[in-house]
Order: sequence, then C-alpha cells, then structure tokens
Amino acid sequence: MATVKNPLDRLRKIIGAWPETEERISHGSPTFWGGKKTFASFHVQERYGGLAVWIKSETDAQEALTEADPERFFIPPYVGPSGWIAVRLDGKVDWGVVEGLLELGYRLVAPKRAIKQVDGARQPAGS
Repeated sequence: MATVKNPLDRLRKIIGAWPETEERISHGSPTFWGGKKTFASFHVQERYGGLAVWIKSETDAQEALTEADPERFFIPPYVGPSGWIAVRLDGKVDWGVVEGLLELGYRLVAPKRAIKQVDGARQPAGS
C-alpha cells in the first residue's frame, strides 16, 4: 500500500493505458469513459465521501468490499444502486486493488474491440 501525492494523476496513468478511454468533466468531477459509457469518477467533495474514486462494478463485488472494509469502500450516492463501488483514496491505498477494480469497471463498458486490444497486449510474444 502506498500514499500518493496526487491520486488523480495515478488514476489517469492507470486508465490512460487502456484503449478508447477518455476523461471529461461530468457533474463537476473528472469522469472516465470507456467507449460511450462511464466507468469511473474522481471526487473530492465531502458530501460525496471525500477523496474517492467511484467505479462501475457489480452488486456482488460492492457488497463483499463494503462488508470486508467499510473504512476504505462505500456505496456511492446516485450510482450505488446500480452496483458502483467507491474507494477512499486518502491515507495508504492498495493501488493494485484500485487498478483491478478500475479494469473490471472498464471491461463492463468498453467496446469489445478495445477489450481484445487489452487482452492481446497481455499475450506473450509468439502465443
């Protein structure tokens, strides 16, 4: 786990490695798109849980994470009923977990051709 001076920069670096992603301001927050749909949103407002990233997820993962670590994970307002999970980004953060959740969210919305590119980039040469 690591403390990061600028978590938004860290999110941008992770997400920027995937094809067909874009960052736009939506509802006053940096929001990340995979193709035509959103999969993550960065928030700093206390009314939205403070410094956090909201990530598209599935209800089962949302329940498991919030039960396992309610100090780190919470159900975000507005999109929570659709299965989104929020991860607090203050203090020490397990960026491997955040990256894994971001990738799952991306895979839920990204075009199939983009997912094939990600998967193809992970194949060893000559496979």
